Amino acid sequence: MRGVHIPGYSSYKVLYFLIPLLVVLPILFPSDYMVGVFTLIGIYSIVTLGLTLLMGYAGQISLGHAAFMGIGAYSSAILTVTYKLPVGLGILLGMVISAVIAFIVGSQTLKLREHFLALATLGFNIIVYIFLTGYGQLTKGASGFLGIPKVDLFGFVLTRQIHYYILVWVIVLLLSVISLNIVNSHIGRVLRGIHDSEIATQSLGVDIAKYKLYIFVISAVYASLAGSLYAHYINFIAPATFNISLSIEFLLMVAVGGSQPIWGALIGSTIVTSLSEFVTPFITKTFGAKSEIKIILFGVLLILVMMYIPKGFVSLLKYLVPGRWRKVSGLAVTKESDN
Repeated sequence: MRGVHIPGYSSYKVLYFLIPLLVVLPILFPSDYMVGVFTLIGIYSIVTLGLTLLMGYAGQISLGHAAFMGIGAYSSAILTVTYKLPVGLGILLGMVISAVIAFIVGSQTLKLREHFLALATLGFNIIVYIFLTGYGQLTKGASGFLGIPKVDLFGFVLTRQIHYYILVWVIVLLLSVISLNIVNSHIGRVLRGIHDSEIATQSLGVDIAKYKLYIFVISAVYASLAGSLYAHYINFIAPATFNISLSIEFLLMVAVGGSQPIWGALIGSTIVTSLSEFVTPFITKTFGAKSEIKIILFGVLLILVMMYIPKGFVSLLKYLVPGRWRKVSGLAVTKESDN
């Protein structure tokens, strides 16, 4: 037996469970802090959705997506604060800037493979961090960028936590649908072929460089959008937010949640962010541990996942969903034979 195939993983029917859950969560946990954590999970989910497409389907490793998030955040902040552009236009232009940079960077780095590609994207993250820190005339340097305006939707300014929660998760749902369309299209089949064997896919006459660059740019645009939303949500950004450690956290989210299907991105973001927001402060306060305890917890989590659930927590859905509801939810399980 080669493994367990769950066709419903790429099903839109998962949304039937996700949407009611998103409606109920702020009702069950109405405090601003909890709604803020849910909003942060949504922002990180946008980044990990793009990373899931890039890593889980195209098989390309990136350790530089915090840089694209930073580019989106700073582009939007500079355009709206320094040049007084509307917030919506600033976010869109930030996505365009990130797409252009991703195209330039990806056209060169995607010629590399495996750990060489990871190191190249890591180097790109370092370059962006140094630029954000050193070019203070534009970015305000290490002290951070203040006074970033709230999101304004047709004259309605989002001032409450619940407003941002709704906005962010509506965008997450829309991007999830877009990602599902990509995965279930011809492009998705090509990406899976590249993931399994670049040589075999190329032998069929497929321009694999074009498809890898295509999905790399899309994932960068996702990260840019998340960065802009983060900037206008927090109203303050600093270069330290978008350093290498954040890129590693995004990679951890994908690994923990599962690189296939795309729903692993949401699960991984939820688990890692919850660990950071709830478990780490509790251990630090209760046992007097240092703040570095988060790194240890992340390391232990990654080891346990790789040992016992290498396909990520999303692979456990087939055990959590009752048998008679699996077909309804799109999580029906079928086993493949060796043939």
